[in-house]
Amino acid sequence: MSASEEDGQEPSDLRPEVPHPARMYDYYLGGKDNFPADRAAAEQVMAISPRVRLSAQANRAFLQRAVRYLAEQGVKQFLDIGTGIPTAGNTHEIAQKVHPDARVAYLDNDPIVLVHSRALLAGASHGTATVVQADLRDPAGILADPEVRGLLDLGRPVALLLFAILHFVDEESDPYGIVRTLVDALPSGSYLALSHGTADFLSPEQAQRGPAVYCAATERLTLRSKAQVARFFEGLELVGPGIVTVPLWQPEQPEREGDALTGIWGGVGRKP
Repeated sequence: MSASEEDGQEPSDLRPEVPHPARMYDYYLGGKDNFPADRAAAEQVMAISPRVRLSAQANRAFLQRAVRYLAEQGVKQFLDIGTGIPTAGNTHEIAQKVHPDARVAYLDNDPIVLVHSRALLAGASHGTATVVQADLRDPAGILADPEVRGLLDLGRPVALLLFAILHFVDEESDPYGIVRTLVDALPSGSYLALSHGTADFLSPEQAQRGPAVYCAATERLTLRSKAQVARFFEGLELVGPGIVTVPLWQPEQPEREGDALTGIWGGVGRKP
């Protein structure tokens, strides 16, 4: 009997023959939780846009800096949606170094991610954290989820984390409405931290060919401009330095050549 059968969960269909964005991202980060189809698709993307691997690594480092910053502002509750396959320096690990009692709810709709995340949280001591199966396209369902409501007190400040997930939500699914619904449900003093892929630094050919690779994957890719990403922060107070490419958000090292051209915008905003 598999672990998923033992804990009452349905076994996951890994579909190793179909490229998967979470496994492709794992490959960009140098992880091992991926299959040949994922690596082949990721190599296609990197051939089109050679900075993709560096961008993924910079995005991961941005997440860690942002979570540390938010914890240092006194935030002890984190709603991390679209968490991806766990790797070193996960949200709960960063937050609980600052506040051992920090609470983290990881949400993802992907069975592959859920299996890996549950395995991580079933291991060594991890404080207060949980993994919930949920879809970003259903924000009302997320907010009403009993496990989320049982862990997080939505009457107290919450950090909403949307890292490298909104570019898998197309315009027809109303990504701005989704974010607005989630932010509106959080109290004053809460934060939104997000990162989002962009074609702002790509040639027209690259901007077409890169997302086209994802058409054969389980999720499609919608790249957005800086102005479009800024719309997610409407009504919020941007934390300095504002919306920048992810290596340039409160960096811990001197700017390197190419940092300003990294194809991911990132920012953190506070709800007044």
